[in-house]
Amino acid sequence: MQKVYTEILQISGDVITVEAENVGYLDIAEVSTRRGVSLAQVIRLDGKHVYLQVFAGSKGISTDDKVRFLGHPMRTTSGENLLGRFFNGRGLPLDKGPELSDNLIDIAGPPVNPVKRIIPNKIIRTGVPMIDVFNSLVESQKLPIFSIAGEPYNELLARIAIQAEIDIIVLGGMGLKHDDYLFFRDTLREHDAISRSVFFIHTAQDPVVECLLVPDISLAVAEDFALKGKRVLVLLTDMTNFADALKEIAITMEQVPSNRGYPGDLYSQLAVRYEKAVDFDTAGSITILAVTTMPGDDVTHPVPDNTGYITEGQFYLKNGVIEPFGSLSRLKQQVNGKTRMDHRAVMDTMIQLFAAYRQTKEKQAMGFQMSAWDNKLLKYGNLFENQMMSLKVNIHLEQALDLGWQIMRECFSPEETGIQRAIIEKYWPK
Repeated sequence: MQKVYTEILQISGDVITVEAENVGYLDIAEVSTRRGVSLAQVIRLDGKHVYLQVFAGSKGISTDDKVRFLGHPMRTTSGENLLGRFFNGRGLPLDKGPELSDNLIDIAGPPVNPVKRIIPNKIIRTGVPMIDVFNSLVESQKLPIFSIAGEPYNELLARIAIQAEIDIIVLGGMGLKHDDYLFFRDTLREHDAISRSVFFIHTAQDPVVECLLVPDISLAVAEDFALKGKRVLVLLTDMTNFADALKEIAITMEQVPSNRGYPGDLYSQLAVRYEKAVDFDTAGSITILAVTTMPGDDVTHPVPDNTGYITEGQFYLKNGVIEPFGSLSRLKQQVNGKTRMDHRAVMDTMIQLFAAYRQTKEKQAMGFQMSAWDNKLLKYGNLFENQMMSLKVNIHLEQALDLGWQIMRECFSPEETGIQRAIIEKYWPK
């Protein structure tokens, strides 16, 4: 039986302080008030002083209310019953379905022991040519999508959720507008992808502490599925909102701010979530795709800057397309030699030609005379942008490779591509 504390020393914003012993970091407590019982989570320990973030806010809490620690961290239910369901950051239903209380698991556990990991070596096909062909997503990889507000990153995540060749989708939304929540719900239902998906949604009007719980609860459920042999893709949007929630709590706690007001442990807070990505040697896997919006389109902002040191590449979503330059999957070489013999040749050649096209566009803008080669590059670049880069394009990897050959054939002779003769002879369109 846990001891009940009857004195709250301080109430600051949604954070309360009590004096207690034998309490663990991230433990859950019940705060009993005249209006009922609220849950709170330990967010800081300073000697006997314990700081708790109240989920529902501190309104109505007084200094003589009772606090009882439950002796364990936040828990959530897991298993097949979650599929097709929508929950908030605390794991409570948003879809008017029943609350679930069986198969409880702790959230915010440690990353997987490296001994239990295997080297990533399997591609996840998404149906997006700019990913599958040029920056393949690899099972157990952790990749951010760098973008800015207003770009269609949620539309991209929804499309990947529908098309990715994976067993389970876990989507964690942080600071979403209600319209974004409805968009994910309706889109996945329309495409019959809801039955393999679990949603944990925090909207902008929900308590800030729930924003911090979303990645942890999403990854805990993903890990439980992965341990049962499932290949799980975790989609998180938006990690900048998560970092802003960390900053808000740090300000409330009067912590000494670091770069642009973010807490000094921002890197560690991000890393402990991203490092949940894993391919188990005897079970399934967890792959993470996480949107990170860049305020002012500034990649040196603390959130994308720290993220870049943790993850294995990044996608840049700009002007409604995934940019081929700047986007990088550092693990793509692990898989694109196993897909089709011509994959690397198509990938390398098309990007080289597109880089030459961008240079030709600059020459054209400055009024230089266009040569016959320049005109070929201009034609090629327009075809590449419309048929490869557009997010409207929805084709399998092999179809995308065939399309790449068709685009090159339409603009160049085989010799002009610089591709090896053996590959040309096998794949060049007749």
